Amino acid sequence: MSVISCPMGGSEGRSRSSSTCPAGRMGPRGCAFAAYQMTAPSSYTPYGTPQDAQSESYLRARERKTINELLLPEAPPKEMTKGLKNADGLNPIDTDVLAMALGAPARRVLQRAMELGPMTGWKDGYLSSEHGFCPPDPSAAPVALSMSAGRVWSDLCERMPGIVARGKVRESILALPLVYGTPDVIPDQALWAATVCLGILASIYRYEEANDGSEGISVAAPAGAFRNLTGDADDEEEETRGVPRNVAIPLRQICTRMGRVLPHLTQFDVSIYNYKIRDHTSIHPYLPRCENMDLRWPVFNDRGEAMFLLCMAESHGCFIPGVEIIARCQEYVMLKDEEGLLQELVKLKEVVDQLPHVFHKISVNPNSGENFANPVEWGQRYAKFSAPLSRRVPALSGLALPLFLLMDAFMGRTKYDSFLGLEALHLRAWLPMNIRAFIAAVEYNYKVPEFVQASNNARLKGVLEGLVESYMGERGWMGTHRYKVYGFLEVVAKTGRSETNGNAGAGDDIGRPWEMVHKSLSESMKERLDPFRGAITQQPHEMRGSFEECRFKAPIVNRQFIDSDPSRSTGMVTFDLHNTGITYKPGDRLAVMPLNTWNEVAKVAAALGLDEMLDQRVPTDLAPEWTRFAKHLASVSRTTKVPDLTVRDVLRRGHLAPLTKDLVMAFHTILRASSKTTLELLACEEWPVPGTVGDLLQCAVSQVTPAIWDQAFDLKDLSWLPKLIPIEVPRTYSISNYSSGLLPDTIDLTVSRSDYHISPVLQVPGQSTLRHGVSSGYLNFDLSESHCTEDEEPLLVGVSRPLNFQLPVSVTVPIAMFAGGSGIAPFRGFWQSRTQSGYGRNILFLGTQSRDKLLYEDELRNYVRHDMLEVHTAFSRDRNGLVYDPVAKDLVEKEMEPRYIDTTIIEQGQTVCNLVISKSQGGLGGYIYICGSISVYETIISGIRQAIYNNWTSTKESAENLLAVAFAERRFMLDIFMSPKPISYNSPVITLAQLAQHTGHKEKSRMWLGVHGGVYDVTDFLPMHPGGSLIVRASAGLDATKTFDELAHTSNPEVSSLLSKYFIGHLATKPNFHSTELSELYDTWEIYLRTCVESLTTLHLEVDHIMKDSKVWFQNGLFNMGGVRKFYQFQSRLMQNGFSTIFGTKMQELHLKLSYSLASLKHGSSSSKFPDIIGIVTRAQSSPASAQASNEIAQIGQFVCNSQGAQFQENGILRYAQAVTQLDVEFLEEILGEVCTGMECFEAIRRVDDGRGKQQGILKTSAYLLTILERIAQRLEIFYSNLAAHTIYTPSIEANPARTRWNTLRRKIFDGSFFVLANESTFNISSSQYEDSPYRARRHEQQDVDFDAVINQVRAALSDSGEPPMPVFIHNDTNNSSNQERRGLAAEHLSRALPNLKSPSSFEVHEQRSALNRMSRFMDKNTKGINRLSQMPGLQGVSYEAILNAYGGGKNAPLPPIPKLPTAFQNAAESKPSPLPKDNLLHRRQHSPTSNSVNNQLGRQQTSPPLSSQRRDFSPAAFRRVQTSVDETTRSAHSSRGSIESDLSSSSRPRRPTLLSSESVGSMPVGLRVRGQVGSTNDGLKVMMAGMGGPRSEGGGARSEAGD
Repeated sequence: MSVISCPMGGSEGRSRSSSTCPAGRMGPRGCAFAAYQMTAPSSYTPYGTPQDAQSESYLRARERKTINELLLPEAPPKEMTKGLKNADGLNPIDTDVLAMALGAPARRVLQRAMELGPMTGWKDGYLSSEHGFCPPDPSAAPVALSMSAGRVWSDLCERMPGIVARGKVRESILALPLVYGTPDVIPDQALWAATVCLGILASIYRYEEANDGSEGISVAAPAGAFRNLTGDADDEEEETRGVPRNVAIPLRQICTRMGRVLPHLTQFDVSIYNYKIRDHTSIHPYLPRCENMDLRWPVFNDRGEAMFLLCMAESHGCFIPGVEIIARCQEYVMLKDEEGLLQELVKLKEVVDQLPHVFHKISVNPNSGENFANPVEWGQRYAKFSAPLSRRVPALSGLALPLFLLMDAFMGRTKYDSFLGLEALHLRAWLPMNIRAFIAAVEYNYKVPEFVQASNNARLKGVLEGLVESYMGERGWMGTHRYKVYGFLEVVAKTGRSETNGNAGAGDDIGRPWEMVHKSLSESMKERLDPFRGAITQQPHEMRGSFEECRFKAPIVNRQFIDSDPSRSTGMVTFDLHNTGITYKPGDRLAVMPLNTWNEVAKVAAALGLDEMLDQRVPTDLAPEWTRFAKHLASVSRTTKVPDLTVRDVLRRGHLAPLTKDLVMAFHTILRASSKTTLELLACEEWPVPGTVGDLLQCAVSQVTPAIWDQAFDLKDLSWLPKLIPIEVPRTYSISNYSSGLLPDTIDLTVSRSDYHISPVLQVPGQSTLRHGVSSGYLNFDLSESHCTEDEEPLLVGVSRPLNFQLPVSVTVPIAMFAGGSGIAPFRGFWQSRTQSGYGRNILFLGTQSRDKLLYEDELRNYVRHDMLEVHTAFSRDRNGLVYDPVAKDLVEKEMEPRYIDTTIIEQGQTVCNLVISKSQGGLGGYIYICGSISVYETIISGIRQAIYNNWTSTKESAENLLAVAFAERRFMLDIFMSPKPISYNSPVITLAQLAQHTGHKEKSRMWLGVHGGVYDVTDFLPMHPGGSLIVRASAGLDATKTFDELAHTSNPEVSSLLSKYFIGHLATKPNFHSTELSELYDTWEIYLRTCVESLTTLHLEVDHIMKDSKVWFQNGLFNMGGVRKFYQFQSRLMQNGFSTIFGTKMQELHLKLSYSLASLKHGSSSSKFPDIIGIVTRAQSSPASAQASNEIAQIGQFVCNSQGAQFQENGILRYAQAVTQLDVEFLEEILGEVCTGMECFEAIRRVDDGRGKQQGILKTSAYLLTILERIAQRLEIFYSNLAAHTIYTPSIEANPARTRWNTLRRKIFDGSFFVLANESTFNISSSQYEDSPYRARRHEQQDVDFDAVINQVRAALSDSGEPPMPVFIHNDTNNSSNQERRGLAAEHLSRALPNLKSPSSFEVHEQRSALNRMSRFMDKNTKGINRLSQMPGLQGVSYEAILNAYGGGKNAPLPPIPKLPTAFQNAAESKPSPLPKDNLLHRRQHSPTSNSVNNQLGRQQTSPPLSSQRRDFSPAAFRRVQTSVDETTRSAHSSRGSIESDLSSSSRPRRPTLLSSESVGSMPVGLRVRGQVGSTNDGLKVMMAGMGGPRSEGGGARSEAGD
């Protein structure tokens, strides 16, 4: 046994010689009680006995019992043995026998670790009951190291940020003396600190070698002075090759002593074992918290590095109790103690619930202060530093953290087939031995999930279900991690990181790097869920906001009044939670799957003839969503039999309101357009339409003949029912109560009923038009209406936890709660919790319409009278006010003018200011909570801002700054909601080009997003966005639908409702071109436009980081070489890659397709000339101006590791960086403008495309876009010319001009560049050459190439693309060759350290590979055409210039502007008593006497709905060109194919009007217009149907209503 606390006396174990026991039971190794196996800090024993002196008799009794007495205390009952043929099962299994003899395996591992750890320096890994995976004393190992010769390593690591900033890392490391890592030099107690320090030194040396200022643009060979001193030898290991011997030798020795087979640095080294505590007395709720820790040995000392590592450390800090709890869980399973296991699982869930909040401390909001982790900074610095020493050793990945590997084992994960699953097994093999042993003990012995599933304890199963959701659910740790990583890695991938964790094994067809990571994390999450959910077919984000989130059943037990409003528009609804195992905290929310009221069900059933068929089974084979729901019901009911769904289930759980366009269209289609009501609804301008399916069917049943109705709704086969009616989505409500018990008995909701009036189309004279929200109308029904509650069934519910709306950790911190109306819901739980467990000040500001609607008045008065709560009210429509009297401690009646809540806030301005102002600024540093609609939020913020201005500051700007500090300190918590706003189909149509020009990257500019066919101006929403503006900016100016879906925003009613407030128009859809070639050109140009937008927004993110953060350039008052390195690498990547995403393979793809289109339509040959766009780009990149600009960047690179030289050029470098980055942004803005102009030409073509002149449309579009490409390439020349005009050498602006000049001259003479730099390089083409030909540069006309040259360029790009090989990864495929090697995270992370900035980012690699693949497919598809065009004789007189002359008036004509487009509005069960209310006024189904007449009637049925038509003016300026020259030129060409139009073989034939000719426009038939769709008369019906079922069918509307 271990030397631990005596179970009898409770004293700590002492040395073996001096240990004594009050009971006289000490053995040579400690306590001799065989039954005692717990640790000193614990008051728990495996048999449930308290650890005190009174337990002696119990311990002796347990010890005297034999194993037989413990396991077989009595004979088995007769009921068990009667008729039993084989009695082997009556005997205990071997594992139980062994457990009674030895104890629980996890406990034994813990005991051994705690016994040997302090004596051996914990070299087997930190593991203890009291400290979990954290070191008992984080300073013990560093102190021991500082007392040994190894202090030189820790001293250097302490100075590392400053050394990195000065660029002196390698010199400092090489100056270290050789200190051996043997036991006589480095004691065991210092081993962990030595491992961390040496690992950091080796990694930073590798980083500096790869980022020394020669990895980018360089005018000299990389220096080799340092590499010669490393002492490489033949016996050098891969991990230490290139690392100086004074680091490599002790690193190898230390790692050998630590049991590491190869020298390496791990993720837990730099996080869990690399922190120091600020305040050792700040122990609540646990000591190692981010705000109470600092990195002991930071490398760069930036907040991105600190927050990532400290959050990993804090995750293990908050999990400290988890190790002991898991050991106890195993012991309770061993003892088959369900009640004890229940208590421990509840405790474990409380621990796991904290993990998402810890991870969420890593903020990408620039206003979050110390919590801000800039993804640009992290991806370009720490991510590269953290590359492993070789691909053989483990990567520095969060997968290697013990916490998550232990939880996977505890939760019974069995599948590790995904990339991250296999990597987790790989990393687990490199864990310290104690941790590996503990995980193995938990994984292979007494498995908790198996025990729980085999039990009949509903509470135990419920708690385990809650733990599953908390750890691996969408709203738990795994979901939070996945969504946060998505946005973070999107920015990282676009700003230069060359790889991502999930990139291994991913093919080009999967998606962009961050999308691949998202998918990898999703696959890993599904593997974890497999033991509990089975095979999951959909992606995890598709489960969010669906019935999958409701994993419990709970009945409603009470509905009661909480105000004086006679209509009871707001009430409290109570659910019974007995035997559910649900747990919750203040601020949590309850997701409820609502049921449709019987009144609504009756209307649908009556119209469809289903009154007597409610228990009829409904086949769901054709409705996969309903099939999944049936399986979900079985899972929630914890049964393996999947229930059959009935008509009752579909009608009560289906979506009946409001009416979405898809829903109405489905009924319109099945009724064959025979209902006037559906036609009128489809003509509505706003969606969704207020009304229900019952209202719709009640109107339609009287309009449609019985024959058609019978055929549409066949009562013999009900498979149509689940296809027509989709399943409803859950609604979320704030929990309005608090329970301090282990498992709460009830849960309260504050529900405000939503009321609305149905559309006039659905109104029936004499009947009520008032309807209620689906969920709120069921939960808080109107007392004046009939409502059947006798057979109410339990509702499906689930608990979710918002990350940004929780009570503060400290119970003494003051809080202020601001609510409007039903926004008081979460605050009831807040004040109940705070008044029970804390002494902090609680203040409530509440705004309502009147006294009658003041909620929980009696309860509020009770808390006020007991001095537990201060309440300040505001009534906007009532003079009878309530005023808080601080002396009387009561709410006093007072007549006053009606007011809004901001007036009350201003009156209490001093109190509000003290709460808002930070402690560092003299305030109280309180927490501010706001719950209500957006308008309520805006009113409250306005009041707080005014209160600060009145009482604290002299300017409004200062007030804004104080508010920003409070937000940055995460003391403002928001729960904002609003009713979904109907979307009008008469809103403006916004083109992709218009969307692309609103990226919001400039100050005071607007930021637009495209989502699901709508465009939203989110500029004003950015301050409320939890992630700030940085992540949103990555999608600015783009159609972000895919991102929106993958982040589960689409299925989130709250997000959809908020988004509807910022709707500004519909996003133009892709034109329906009559030409496939034109459609393909549109797709390619759209991809190019998206690339340009992403390039601009990404570049601006980097520029903002480099130029606006003073910490980048200065550290502790000294010039920071880190800023020089950032700028050097940034500009080198741009210059060397030549903006590869814009001027690389995508431009070549466009050049190929446009040239091919022109050559094909002209029937030309290889001698036809086209602009040499690729040649222009190549010549620009190799021009003298480019060389001169590159030379300036190379000079900056020489300062990266030369701070002494840089100090003479500080101002020059800063001014140069500012000027150059501004040129970068302006250049991409110009490129984007050109591409947007090209995009608009497709809109112009769309308006005149009738299919009769498609060849000329392709010809003109291709010619015009080719000119745009040439202009873009020409702008690259100008860009390099502008860059060359700037230099860093401006001595006159430096602090010491003379010394600067002399230092510059001396350096140039010394490195031999003096005579080269003495010859100035100028841009030798004057601007006058552009003035005569703004359309095309003259010199470019002489450089045109033929089609063969274009093809040769493409073939060269495909054969010599030089793209990095895709990593090979085998997903458990036995058919694959076993010789292929799996590329893991170590190999992926190692690519960070590649010393070559020519390597593009992972985003650029993906974009280039995609373009190369598209070019290859294009070449394969058009092989015959390309070969034909390359072999034909040349055309005389047909050239690109001739086309331009015919098209635009000659080479001297200016570039035709594209006009701004005009805005367009553009088997039956047992019969039961029917629960349906009897209503003789309902329209009921009339069955036809025969069914033979149905087809005849359908054949005569007219289906054309009345549609409006409108003439359109087709006269875009860019394409209203005279076509005579084109026709004459092409008609005279000596070609076997003839002219441009093959049917004009004879000049005597009348010329057919071309697509864009004035004759065609003038004679064009009037098109039918259906909500922005235009087409010819012949296409009227097709266009009509497209307009009804187009991509805007949802209209951005949500299925929820106010209060739901």
